[in-house]
Amino acid sequence: MNPTAFLLLRLAIAASMFGHGLVRLPKLNGFSQWMVSCFEKSILPSALVIPFSYALPIAEFAIGLLLLIGLFTRVSLIAGGVMMIALILGTTLIENWEALTSQLFHAAFFAVLLSFIQHNTLAVDNLLKK
Repeated sequence: MNPTAFLLLRLAIAASMFGHGLVRLPKLNGFSQWMVSCFEKSILPSALVIPFSYALPIAEFAIGLLLLIGLFTRVSLIAGGVMMIALILGTTLIENWEALTSQLFHAAFFAVLLSFIQHNTLAVDNLLKK
């Protein structure tokens, strides 16, 4: 992988995360209520779903923004991967198999980028190293 390819992949996953968070933040209460309703019949108690439903859009937005500018890229990729694992688990618990493919692709993006992090030369991270 070369730095330009890495940048394109980083920006692609960043745009997805940033966009997910950006559209959900203004309607945070509604998003939380929707998510809680999705998990009503699952084994997860609402005491876990509610805080996650409020934290998720903030995490998506922050991870997306950091990846867009290339700041704390390694940590952001790890955080994004962990977030996707949590989403995948939740998706399987409510048997939303349609969403699973997209989440697995997102997780793969995070893993591939993390494995080629040495090509992250077009990023704010590199300005801070100097």
